[in-house]
Amino acid sequence: MRHIKVDMPFLVSVCILVVAGYLIFASASLGLLSKQAVKYGNVAFNQTFFGLFLGLLAMFITSQIDYKIYRKYSFYIFVFVVFVTLLVFVPGLGIEHAGAKRAIYLGPASFQPAELLKIGFIIYFSAWMAKVKAEGKNSAATFKYGLLPFGILSAIVGAILLSQPDTDTFLITIFAGLAIFLVGGGKWKHIFLLSLIGLLGITIIAYNRPYVMNRINTFIHPSENSLGSGYQIQQSLIAIGSGGFGGRGFGQSIQKFNYLPEPIGDSIFAVAGEEFGFVGTSFIVLLFLFFAFRGLKIATNVPDSFGRLLGLGIVIMIISQAFVNIGAMVGLLPLSGITLPFISHGGTALFMTLAEVGIVLNISKNRKRK
Repeated sequence: MRHIKVDMPFLVSVCILVVAGYLIFASASLGLLSKQAVKYGNVAFNQTFFGLFLGLLAMFITSQIDYKIYRKYSFYIFVFVVFVTLLVFVPGLGIEHAGAKRAIYLGPASFQPAELLKIGFIIYFSAWMAKVKAEGKNSAATFKYGLLPFGILSAIVGAILLSQPDTDTFLITIFAGLAIFLVGGGKWKHIFLLSLIGLLGITIIAYNRPYVMNRINTFIHPSENSLGSGYQIQQSLIAIGSGGFGGRGFGQSIQKFNYLPEPIGDSIFAVAGEEFGFVGTSFIVLLFLFFAFRGLKIATNVPDSFGRLLGLGIVIMIISQAFVNIGAMVGLLPLSGITLPFISHGGTALFMTLAEVGIVLNISKNRKRK
């Protein structure tokens, strides 16, 4: 099979998301400029240099690296990312913010190793499922080679992320893992069992972590406690509603200045809704849908199991995070704290997302020619 060029429609959709995302971020960050110029400068530099510039460089590099090499070193990659993620618990190295330890110092900037853990998990689990599938006899459908390894890996990732705590990242990672497990040959009855275990786990977490229970209560009763736990969703809906059909115009959001919590973080979709209205937000949603369609098509057309599962896992991880964020901002899902890929503030997240896109682009070079 001859190698072909990267999937251009997929690349174009990513480029549009990056450009649109940076413009939305630039507008949303004006709310910080009006309050703290120093913080605004740090945030803008981190997003532009560490996130966008280095992220695009990482995307180019990973698009040139043969994705099959990740399979060869998948175990070592997973061990390495687990070790790096554990560094957040080292005193003096890990950064604690609002009771959570999710970042480490990296020179003048900070880095969230959970982003590394997500892709490390996907690489190793994809390699494992591809290996099991190659052995034949539907081994992936067995408890020993399918469900048990998935459970062990999920427990390792969960122990680390839930200790930070970072419940949202854990759930997104496991959701991508479930997709890999199912496509890799896992049984539906095992999926059902895992879903029951997951539901039980979420229930236990909700009862032991008040902020999780508050999110669930706010989702069920969004109009209650509008100055407390329901404040963010109320302000988000006001912002999106104020945008109407065509929006107030670029840079004209009012909510981002004194009302919306985290206007450059998980509330950034609400800023986009206020400034660009139904037309603009629909365009963003359609972009993500097209990104998912082309990404999954790439994964489907790859001849080897590892490339298929790796591409699937990356695309599902990114797109599920996007729609969890959007769903939360419009009240269709509980508030999660999950940021919007390509758009929300977070140099680490943008850098890693673009690096992961580069892997999918490399996979696309090996897709079957139609």
